[in-house]
Amino acid sequence: MRKRSLVGVVAGVASLALLTSCSGGGDDPAADVDFGATPSGTLAAWGFENADDVGQSRLDYAAGQLDGVDVTLDATAFDAQKFTTRIASGDVPDVVQMDRRYVTTYAAQGLLVPLDACFAAKGVDPTERWYQNVVDDVTYQEAVYAVSQFYQPPAILLNMNVLNEAGVTPEEFDTSNMDGLIAAIGKIYQASGANPTRLGLDPVATGQGGLWVLGMGGQLTDAEGKPTLDDPANAAGIDALKRITDAQGGYAAVKSFTDSFDTFGDANQFVQNQVGAQVANQWYPNVLGAYRDKLSLQAVPFRDAEGQPFSLASGTAFVIPAGAKNPAAACAWMTDLTSTDAWMAAGAARASTIESKGGLNTGLFTGSPEADTMIRDQFVVPTGDAGFDQVISTYYDVVETGKSFGSSPAGQDIQNELNNAITAVLLGDKTTEQALTDAQQAAQRAYDNATAR
Repeated sequence: MRKRSLVGVVAGVASLALLTSCSGGGDDPAADVDFGATPSGTLAAWGFENADDVGQSRLDYAAGQLDGVDVTLDATAFDAQKFTTRIASGDVPDVVQMDRRYVTTYAAQGLLVPLDACFAAKGVDPTERWYQNVVDDVTYQEAVYAVSQFYQPPAILLNMNVLNEAGVTPEEFDTSNMDGLIAAIGKIYQASGANPTRLGLDPVATGQGGLWVLGMGGQLTDAEGKPTLDDPANAAGIDALKRITDAQGGYAAVKSFTDSFDTFGDANQFVQNQVGAQVANQWYPNVLGAYRDKLSLQAVPFRDAEGQPFSLASGTAFVIPAGAKNPAAACAWMTDLTSTDAWMAAGAARASTIESKGGLNTGLFTGSPEADTMIRDQFVVPTGDAGFDQVISTYYDVVETGKSFGSSPAGQDIQNELNNAITAVLLGDKTTEQALTDAQQAAQRAYDNATAR
């Protein structure tokens, strides 16, 4: 398993990788694998960086379940080019941790072992252990290729000090009502000349671009994973982002301002009242908890075009590369690391850490509905701050509304091309239609290359 994905707070955003070697056969690299064999021998895992309390507790739990397995950890970060190079050279680890957006790309190239037999051997039903959207992220041609971990949904964090000063209510931050949202932004926005000094809303246009496009009714892929960036429905989300940034001095000015934020520091954008609201994933309130005496926070869901709460899956996963030498141990290790018992050990470790530091317990968002519920019930207690309690509750509410980005052999390229299109439109370099057309062409080339085997 990895170290940073297990990290919980900020580490929840980082990509890690662990690899397993397994003997594959023909077109199906799982054909000759006995996942029911008793785990033994050495297990090589790649990408386990900086395990924190959440990561180490899970490592310890898995070690206790597999006392006949010697686990060796390569703590260097996952690297896409290095991954394919290692497989080509035969230097194949047994488990790799990577961002879920990469999984289908490698599955389509025959570089990963499908895990349905692994799950069957361990009595794991993926649709019961994980949220459906999390499973969808790593499913290709009806096979599941990864053991997922973490799903930290986005929502809109509200700086109530700023909203109260401007006379704006949380209800006005409704992304399904763009006219009302733009009006609220206008009441909060401040500038010095052409330079913003306070944003009404930081939409995180490229970092959360998929949220806006899919939430407004678009689609990034079709049912087979082919890119659909030129779908006319994708324009609504990008046009919404343009209205929001144009209302605050234009994208160039907004991007320059947000790049200056001390996001993880004492002078962060909420403490400094540089934002009235910001789209943020669930891990960020952990950062802001250290400044609770200076802040008044609330949160509202991101709402889709129909006004319903909407969120997107994101996170990391463990995979077994084709050619791994110890797939039976890899299967056991990955499923142990993501079991409810492992997550409860992590929840206890995190609660102990928080108590020793006087912090706030915002929960662990594991990717597993059972683990999320049990951790919340046992460890997430009232903070004494009504605003933070409301924020925590909001994220727990929206986690059930998650959708998949769409599983595609060109998943990472689709995301990159979407961001390129959004940037071009917001800067005024291209029309929305032209930007999406260009993005589709580039993404289609990536898809064709990924599936040409």
